[in-house]
Amino acid sequence: MKQIVLILLIISSLSTYSQSKKYTFSQPKMGSPLNITLYADGSTKAHQIATEAYKIADSLNLIYSDYLENSELNLLSKKSGINEFTKVSLALWDILNLSIKASQQSKGAYDITVGGIVKLWRKARKEKALPEKNILKKTLQNVGYQYLIVDSITHSVKLLQPNTQLDLGGIAKGYVAQIMVDFCRKEGIEKVLVDAGGDLAMVSQDDKPWKIGVTIPNSEELIPRYLILQNQAVATSGNMYQFVEINGKRYSHIVNPHTGLGVTHQRNVTVIAPDGATADWLATACSVLSVKKALKLIKSLPNCELLMTEIQKEKLKIWQSEGFEGYLEK
Repeated sequence: MKQIVLILLIISSLSTYSQSKKYTFSQPKMGSPLNITLYADGSTKAHQIATEAYKIADSLNLIYSDYLENSELNLLSKKSGINEFTKVSLALWDILNLSIKASQQSKGAYDITVGGIVKLWRKARKEKALPEKNILKKTLQNVGYQYLIVDSITHSVKLLQPNTQLDLGGIAKGYVAQIMVDFCRKEGIEKVLVDAGGDLAMVSQDDKPWKIGVTIPNSEELIPRYLILQNQAVATSGNMYQFVEINGKRYSHIVNPHTGLGVTHQRNVTVIAPDGATADWLATACSVLSVKKALKLIKSLPNCELLMTEIQKEKLKIWQSEGFEGYLEK
């Protein structure tokens, strides 16, 4: 049976403006292509706004990256366990608070403190060997969003557990995409979509929404019905392509914060949410949670919808939240 993976692809806007033209831009950012599609009344304005939007993405990456040694995020992680608060920038403060709330709502299926096990799992995937049990156990002791303490008065943060490493990989791209969309909107762009490596945020001020296609893997075919979205965000997560086989067992690149290992179910997730950050972390959390708990989590959050596919005993099973059907093309 052909396995279906849900990868979002921008097809087109359902309409164009009489005085506006469509402009597209693409630059490599944050480890993947960062694409901007917008409608403007001239190429000069379109290029100026896109340039500024990319500058915003660069400035946020300097703060959020776990790859840059001297990013603000990594410098904060280095202060874990010293039992003192560190004042952080407003940009880091905002995403940290969103991440803590996401961790609480998902009961740790999404957890910002997974940096240590993410790095451990990257090494395991590269070497195609599971981490040593004692090293994994020791690393897991430093994972837990409850160890991240914030002071809302001083905008300061403290990491209680030593060697805790923060990782924004499950929320940052969606967050940045949304910031870029909001910036373009403030600059007078009424229709814009930003795609940050599959995390999409968009806005359309008229009654003509964006049309999003869902592809079938290993082919150029699309699932017959498109997603029809307007002022929302959508994110996908899955392990159909990014996985490693160790001792005959398939492990995803998506790490379960509770076990420290890649998840083993073959699942793909599509989440619709009001903003990019929410769509991003929900896609991550729902990749870790059981199907029942994932659907329950989505139901508890306003204006969020979920579609999941999973291979079970060589058969494809599909689940969707109650409101997902309403976003599909009639």
